[in-house]
Amino acid sequence: MQCNNCSVTELKFEIKIEDDSNLLALPQIYSHLNRRGIAIVTTENGLIVDEAGAKELMDFCRHFMDLEQVVFRINREAWKPFSEIETVLDMQWIDKVIQKELISCHYQPIVNGNEEIFAYEMLARFQNEDGSMIYPNEIFPAAKIRGRLYALDRVCRMTAVRYAAKLKGEKAFINFIPTSIYSPEFCLRSTISLSEQLGVDPKSLVFEVVETEKVDDLDHLKKILAYYKEKGFDYALDDVGEGYSTIEMLADLKPKYMKLDMQYVQGVAMDPAKQKVAEKFLKKALEIGSIPLAEGVETREDFKWLKQRGYQLFQGYYFGKPAAMPLYEKKIEV
Repeated sequence: MQCNNCSVTELKFEIKIEDDSNLLALPQIYSHLNRRGIAIVTTENGLIVDEAGAKELMDFCRHFMDLEQVVFRINREAWKPFSEIETVLDMQWIDKVIQKELISCHYQPIVNGNEEIFAYEMLARFQNEDGSMIYPNEIFPAAKIRGRLYALDRVCRMTAVRYAAKLKGEKAFINFIPTSIYSPEFCLRSTISLSEQLGVDPKSLVFEVVETEKVDDLDHLKKILAYYKEKGFDYALDDVGEGYSTIEMLADLKPKYMKLDMQYVQGVAMDPAKQKVAEKFLKKALEIGSIPLAEGVETREDFKWLKQRGYQLFQGYYFGKPAAMPLYEKKIEV
């Protein structure tokens, strides 16, 4: 059984009227929607309708109400101005992507200091029903607007586990968004179950926190990471930089891997300011027993500088771009 947020059920729009003049129009709204055969649930100062009702209501309200005094919400999320409801309706295409699992994964190698493959990061790729590509910077904002971030994150995790099962023993780094998980025990159950069904060794999976710097609820994150650890999985913190500055906080999270944000990696060999951040990060990682990983390496010079300082793992276009098939050959230096 899945919660409504993790599956693509029909959206319900809760509409709230915030002034007396608009409230006077409610009987007309009820009558209009009833004539159209649209089911409604009345509330004290508004109503709840499905997507068809929201479209019909949008046209009605434009003509008969002060839209600045009308708000809506979906999935019991924050109230939003009614003027934004059209954007939610326009993002309906994302439902098909999730329902039909129009998602695949590409593999990007993570190497050790000898440029031998240590692991792969599983990077989601999306497409429309006609086969055209959808870029991550399109799909994740759309999912957030439409209240589908939870469902999208879940199907991405499940897809990544399936692709990880194809590897020949290397670890797989799988991204997840902490804010998309209400309860680890419930929301992650299907992911854990799938890995067991496919015979994937828990120690071969590393769950990577996306946008570490933007995590606000550290207690919730700790609960998620504790659940992963209890099930035998490792975890990593992604995009760590200057903002994640307190040793105490990182010591509490105890990540197996810490990934230095690429903005401090690219050009580090020639940039004293970036070198300062990279060295501070390295010291921090070693103090708490984490393995330091530099992501976004694109040049030999940056790789050599980071390796000489003590970085243990590396990822970036210099070693290999994301590809549909894993790369099993050691990189040949030229």
